[in-house]
Amino acid sequence: MTDLEAALRKAVRGDVRFDVTSRALTTMDASNYRRVPLAVVAPRDADDVAAVLAVCREHSVPVVARGGGTSIAGQATGTGVVLDFTRHMNRLLSLDPSSRTAVVQPGLVLDRLQEAAAPHGLRFGPDPSTHSRCTLGGMIGNNSCGSHSVAWGTTADSVRELDVVTVRGRRSRLGQGWAGAPEGLRELVEGDLARLRTGFPELPRRISGYALDALLPERGADVARSFCGSEGTLGILTEAVVRLVESPRARALAVLGYPDEGAAAEAAAGLLPHGPLTVEGMAADLVPAAVALPRGGAWLFVETGGDTEAEARARAETIVRAADVMDALVVTDPAGQRALWRIREDASGTATRMPDGSEAWPGWEDCAVPPARLGAYLRDFRGLLGEHGLRGTPYGHFGDGCIHVRIDFDLLTDTGVGRFRRFSQELADLVAAHGGSLSGEHGDGQARAELLPRMYGPELVRLFERAKGVWDPDDLLNPGMLVRPAPLDSNLRFSVLPREPVDVAFGYPADGGDFSAAVRRCVGVAKCRTTSAPGSSVMCPSFRATGEEEHSTRGRARLLHEMLAGELVTDGWRSEEVRDALDLCLSCKGCRSDCPVGVDMATYKAEFLHHHYGGRRRPAAHYAMGWLPVWLRAVARTRAARAANLLAGVRPLAAVAKRLGGLAPERDIPRLATRTFSRSFRPRGDGPRGRVVLWPDTFTEHLSPEVGQAAVRVLEAAGIGTVLPPTLRTASGGFRPLAARRGRVCCGLTYVSTGQLDRARTVLRRTLDLMAPVLETDLLVVVLEPSCAAALRTDLPELLHDDERAARLASRVVTFAEALERLAPGWRPPRVDRPAVGQTHCHQHAVLGDAAERRLREAAGLTGELAGGCCGLAGNFGFEKGHFEVSRACAEEQLLPAVRAAADGTVVLADGFSCRTQLGQLAGVRGRHLAEVLAEVLAERLEEGLEGPGT
Repeated sequence: MTDLEAALRKAVRGDVRFDVTSRALTTMDASNYRRVPLAVVAPRDADDVAAVLAVCREHSVPVVARGGGTSIAGQATGTGVVLDFTRHMNRLLSLDPSSRTAVVQPGLVLDRLQEAAAPHGLRFGPDPSTHSRCTLGGMIGNNSCGSHSVAWGTTADSVRELDVVTVRGRRSRLGQGWAGAPEGLRELVEGDLARLRTGFPELPRRISGYALDALLPERGADVARSFCGSEGTLGILTEAVVRLVESPRARALAVLGYPDEGAAAEAAAGLLPHGPLTVEGMAADLVPAAVALPRGGAWLFVETGGDTEAEARARAETIVRAADVMDALVVTDPAGQRALWRIREDASGTATRMPDGSEAWPGWEDCAVPPARLGAYLRDFRGLLGEHGLRGTPYGHFGDGCIHVRIDFDLLTDTGVGRFRRFSQELADLVAAHGGSLSGEHGDGQARAELLPRMYGPELVRLFERAKGVWDPDDLLNPGMLVRPAPLDSNLRFSVLPREPVDVAFGYPADGGDFSAAVRRCVGVAKCRTTSAPGSSVMCPSFRATGEEEHSTRGRARLLHEMLAGELVTDGWRSEEVRDALDLCLSCKGCRSDCPVGVDMATYKAEFLHHHYGGRRRPAAHYAMGWLPVWLRAVARTRAARAANLLAGVRPLAAVAKRLGGLAPERDIPRLATRTFSRSFRPRGDGPRGRVVLWPDTFTEHLSPEVGQAAVRVLEAAGIGTVLPPTLRTASGGFRPLAARRGRVCCGLTYVSTGQLDRARTVLRRTLDLMAPVLETDLLVVVLEPSCAAALRTDLPELLHDDERAARLASRVVTFAEALERLAPGWRPPRVDRPAVGQTHCHQHAVLGDAAERRLREAAGLTGELAGGCCGLAGNFGFEKGHFEVSRACAEEQLLPAVRAAADGTVVLADGFSCRTQLGQLAGVRGRHLAEVLAEVLAERLEEGLEGPGT
């Protein structure tokens, strides 16, 4: 134990961590930069903060304060001790509706404050797009803003008082009238009043540098306001009194269409006299093609408020009439507004990929100019990009003249890094020429601090240095930021990654086959760190269950990054730190769709396990659960299902079996079907609407044959014939079994999820051989189990990327509802006319989509929305020893409460076997596949002699 570690553990009551994992998780923020800290400390209170500072001052070790780690300029990284406020100092201490103030700790996530203020009709004004995970301390450190800044300003505008501990242990409450100012600060300001009155550009989003002008006497000598935006370089925040604003009772969103971003930028400033809450802009290349927006190539999102929906709409329509637009849309429906805002909020991630899939990076993320100059600035900015052969897609706070953009810098080669430096210098000059600020929201950090003399001039920057010296004479608080900065092209996080592609099993088609590029996808925007799953989203259930960074998608990506770097995590694919972090990944694939940059941790986990256990003995559960199709087929061949069920019902025998198989002792072993689905299947005649191949997945075949039987009945009622693979078209146009081909088709899911990729490839190649006759036809392949359908859609072509048949089969895979919609579009399902509850399968949400299922439920009269999140069983995950508590916590987040709250007679839907098993074992409720529900109503109608559903 080092002297520093011993001293910290003795002095601090909070968590003191020197382990590899904790340090690896904090090497990066959401920027291009990387630094390896010595330790991570999670203080419990202000006394702990003071103790850490005392120890670090004694050992001359730097200290960096960190909130959510979503800073994009490098200011949340450091080589000394990182203070993590999200673990303990994360509370809302009080909220006073009468004075419209709240007292918060620095680790409090913004959304938690908004939730507490909402019942009083109040809110915190600034709202960055990372509101679900950014902390108040980070917002104060960066002087964050958000989309509503045209109405409510920056964080500095919402701060009343700040409790701060300085590097030498002084505790102060900062406020107006020089309250809390360190000795020497007033003299410094009063000695240079003329420079402070003339040296700062006047614009709403001037964030760069220190806000020393807030200390002018005519501005109230506001020390708290001046502290905002100091990026943890002056003192450590321990508590804040913040101002709340009245939230409009109703809102409307006007979406204004313009020919291009230049026209939108020119129009933005003219809308401000109408008092909008937001004026946000973005162009077509950041908008998903499926989103219905007004005609145009760029749009302004202009939000208005009012006491009533009619009043908010009227204000929005006034703005539409005042705006010179190609087309416009006014949305008052809250769900519709949320869907549109989600596009804007995800832009910080989606902008990291250019339309052709190439990478783009932060670094010039948030320059700001006077709003009236935005159009001219954007034209010059585009010209500068062209001169350097770079591309980027601007978007952001057009009403405040603040532009976000990710640029396709080459940060992997010396030539590319040189271009990055030259472009940065020239852009800084351009911003200054337009009277702007290098940072308009997220701070200077390392990305821009070196260039501050181009904006402020050397004399004012020297005044910044003197102010830093007054607050932090030992230069231990986040050194290298704002003053005496590190070069903007040093400490780049990509410099440590291997230059040659890593040998991997999956194809990573979206990343050019490069696993390093796949890992680089994570830019740290941390959407995976949300503590609740909004709406139908899934990512990241394990983080929400544990609250640990290493169990977030970002945390795991960081560890994989460090594994590839080899500096901190030194044992590569054999790393136990990476293995342990991935152990609680449910492979739900939620990140594949919910992560703005498309990180696919389920695939990365399978890849890692493949290499980690290569040539070594695996955990018992990998053999028990990974080889499940083999064991179940053996039981079926020997007709031993009844005996197996009998033995599983004997508790001592079941306990032994679970212990040998590495299964959770809390789990019941599912009962096997005594007659498999394929044995009970009888080929149907050609339906009037065609025929489909019905995939006999392992779960339907051996555990839930009733689902397959129900699907056959419904498809037949819709005029669709079914056949099981392998099949072959005969000369007469019919089908017959291929007696010459032996074996069963399999999607390989259980092998993939346990990282047995060599075995998975063998199984999948055999499956392609068996499916060859089907691939010669145009038949659809209906897969009832969502996880198996997702494996065939994604894992198959990505694992067998060298076999063109894999992509052909993947393109044929459809869900039950999709088959009905495509082949029988005019068919009307039987009316159930009951409320429904349940959960959309996580793989369905992430890979397949559930639009067809929603339409089918609506047509059948099944009302209500299914829950988001993940059931927590997730195939083998919830059955493995040591996972039960996390599995149950995931189910308790949304699924189980929704089911318990359901009224009598509500249909419980669960298309996945895992979801049905979780419901049965944790809630004693039988969930059913949608096909079962429809088949049951069909049978009732036939028994009653009623006419079936028509066309």
